[in-house]
Amino acid sequence: MDPVWLAIAFGLGLVVKLIGLPPLVGYLLAGFTLKYFGAESDDLIQSISDLGITLLLFTIGLKLRIKDLLHREIWGGASIHMLLVTILMAVILFGLSYTSLHIFTDFNWQQALIIGFALSFSSTIYAVKILEEKSELKSAYGVLSIGILIIQDIFAVFYIVLVAGKLPTYWAIGLPVLFVVIRPLLLLILEKIGHGEILILYGFFLAFVVGAELFKFVGLKAIWEH
Repeated sequence: MDPVWLAIAFGLGLVVKLIGLPPLVGYLLAGFTLKYFGAESDDLIQSISDLGITLLLFTIGLKLRIKDLLHREIWGGASIHMLLVTILMAVILFGLSYTSLHIFTDFNWQQALIIGFALSFSSTIYAVKILEEKSELKSAYGVLSIGILIIQDIFAVFYIVLVAGKLPTYWAIGLPVLFVVIRPLLLLILEKIGHGEILILYGFFLAFVVGAELFKFVGLKAIWEH
């Protein structure tokens, strides 16, 4: 039934676009609706979604410089925002445990902090798609927004590692050094291949072989989404 699910997603995406909203809203509505009626996807949808997320994150990396993340307004803004939202939402949620609402019965402060932390995140995928459609990814506020979202993702990765208790292999420590070493070679290859279909194939090679598979090899998750 996956082709049917894709057709429904396309249809709702088109309808939403025609009324002036981003197609992504239609895709989300399609997913929520199908899930409500008990639809289940198989390996085709999962593979397509993994490919899409990997390529999206790859394109984000192409547009963002590492040194941008070192700006105080990016790492500082992201850290302060997450701290304030986490505390505020935790206080609100924990306060609700003293009400008569059944859902918050026996709600403790640890649970409140975890949910508050989760609510402090924004959707990287949604923000990138909106900025991309408006051709504003390279604008000052576009770079600032993506940088803050990347910092949030880094916090999320550390949290997931701590909760899951699954540490990457020792080889992961050498990844930054490896990429610094091979960067000149990758750029040299890029200059030599020119344009055309081989350039597209090279992009897939970097995203799925150099990026995804190498990260899997050292025990790191190749893609993540929130």
